Amino acid sequence: MRYLDRLQPLALLVMRLALGAIMTAHGYHEVFGGLHQHAQMAANLGLPAWLSALTEFFGGLLILVGFFSRAAAVAIFIDLFVAIWKVHLHNGLIGSPDRPGYEFALATATLAFALIFFGGGPISIDHVLRGGGRGASKRP
Repeated sequence: MRYLDRLQPLALLVMRLALGAIMTAHGYHEVFGGLHQHAQMAANLGLPAWLSALTEFFGGLLILVGFFSRAAAVAIFIDLFVAIWKVHLHNGLIGSPDRPGYEFALATATLAFALIFFGGGPISIDHVLRGGGRGASKRP
């Protein structure tokens, strides 16, 4: 099973890429196409729509490249937690075709939660900036 342990950096990369792609795409739609509609829905809930949209778009981009991964994961986790609590929870886990449940938001929030604790991993800009690149000297 040591072979699988050596693949953990790849697993973190896949988690980051999945969460980053989902959040960036979702945020892109809100920032560049549906901010007015998103703002109306968020206003009904008493939430700042611009904060949610920017968190999803720019947080997703940061997660994608692995830069400030933990901070972006915290922001995305909070955003998704609020979305579950304020929008989807009353629809149940699965929901219905016209009223989606919280299953998808829960799955993406779980990815964000894991990245808070694991960070971006060795295949990230964070790791390189901390001196973890190939040419880094090993200290005892």
